[in-house]
Amino acid sequence: MLDVRRLRLLRELAYRGTIAAVAEALTFTPSAVSQQLAALEREAGVALLERTGRRVALTPAGVALVRHAEAVLERLEQAAAELAAARGDLSGTVRIGAFPTATRAILPSALAALAHSHQGLDPMVDEVDPAEVAPRLRAGELDVALVHEYDFVPAEPDLALDAVPLLDEPMYLATIRPVGGEGDAARLLACREEPWIASTPGTLCHAMTVRACQAAGFSPRVRHHIDDFATVLAMVAVGQGVALVPELGAADPPEDVTLTALSMRRRTRVAFRRGAGGHPAVVALIAALRVATSHVRTPG
Repeated sequence: MLDVRRLRLLRELAYRGTIAAVAEALTFTPSAVSQQLAALEREAGVALLERTGRRVALTPAGVALVRHAEAVLERLEQAAAELAAARGDLSGTVRIGAFPTATRAILPSALAALAHSHQGLDPMVDEVDPAEVAPRLRAGELDVALVHEYDFVPAEPDLALDAVPLLDEPMYLATIRPVGGEGDAARLLACREEPWIASTPGTLCHAMTVRACQAAGFSPRVRHHIDDFATVLAMVAVGQGVALVPELGAADPPEDVTLTALSMRRRTRVAFRRGAGGHPAVVALIAALRVATSHVRTPG
């Protein structure tokens, strides 16, 4: 009989590529991960791994087993959801990951509604960039997460996760003077000589700014790296640069900031492990989030 815990390790290896990365993510030692994977190979009776330098590649049998592992883990999530529904007592901890603007603009009212309707639930929020969400959901560190993608930074597919749409926001070009031109490219090109303010490198928001400008025909000269959009707008207001901001991040712009609407969008989704979508806690949280985002105010 194949051990489910070892199947989880094999799946993580398929995503991460090295035993060291799996060990770091799941708080094991590399030797423990290697031992568990060797035990899984003995259980399977066939080679599942082959080393290529410092990385470990899956054999065809290993790849096939990962596909089966995804299906098994999904069924286990479904079973847990059905058992929770059968108990009829919506209680316990629900661990929520959210990016900063969602933490500020969406979660407070959603959690208030959740506390009013489901007092037994104990939500715990962890602020995390969407780029880091998938491994933390797979590892069970999070139960639900708010993630986003941009037109120029689509979400990477992950067979272990599922998601439902929550919010579709327009993007704005934030400047201290009106920007002319027709279309996104012309408006961005008008700011090509300006210093830019972008998020921390490695985040989706940073990639969005860089790729949007490159699509318009130039690479932005980034002066400041700032993740909080309220701070970004404050820096724009004092002439420190221009920036791209989503609707939630531009709710209360300083008086000196001009927001020019663009056609590009940011789309927020609620992500969870595949099979967990019917869990009563997940269903209740999604309902509260939809109420919280039903009256998002457009700036201007």
